[in-house]
Amino acid sequence: MPRDKTESHERIVASAKREFLTYGFKNASMRRIAADAVITVSGLYKHFPSKEEMFAHLVQPMLDEFGELYYRKEKEEHDAIEQIGAAAAFLNEDAVYAMAFIYDHFDEFKLLVCCSQGTRYEDYAHTLAEMEEKSSLKYIEALRRRGNHVPDFDRREFHLLVSSNVEAVLQPIRHDFTREEAMHYAQTINTFFSKGWKWLCAME
Repeated sequence: MPRDKTESHERIVASAKREFLTYGFKNASMRRIAADAVITVSGLYKHFPSKEEMFAHLVQPMLDEFGELYYRKEKEEHDAIEQIGAAAAFLNEDAVYAMAFIYDHFDEFKLLVCCSQGTRYEDYAHTLAEMEEKSSLKYIEALRRRGNHVPDFDRREFHLLVSSNVEAVLQPIRHDFTREEAMHYAQTINTFFSKGWKWLCAME
């Protein structure tokens, strides 16, 4: 892309981020984005075919990176259970790990959690809860294969517990916590929820 187009593209991306963070996806205006980026509306569409594709450009790279990190950590924790019997390995630092990533990419998560209504990303919190539920059930099955007694539980209740845990991690975004406040809160989440998960999994 020639330099002038690259510079235009960078201005558009910066303007789009400001617009979506201020107004949300539904109320964002392509005309305002174009004016802020000092480009015509028709010129804007030469860079992005739609408003949703513009939104996706802002959040999808971060989601791809987060997915890679999530499944890498999932494998490490699963291996810890399988190889050394570290039954509580996945209960210790998950919220802190996730919160650090969130605050390294705060604007992108703010867009996802608070500004994505009307896009294919609007159910992201639910999608994340489904990922976490699937992962947690894998850990529980790994514990059972090792001979640990994990009592039967209501799957609907389990789904609600996982969803509440995920939502707890996302709340600092909604309330604009500083990074320091959010990291302290992440430690609180670990303390609060790990006791319950250990009880559910008969680890104490």
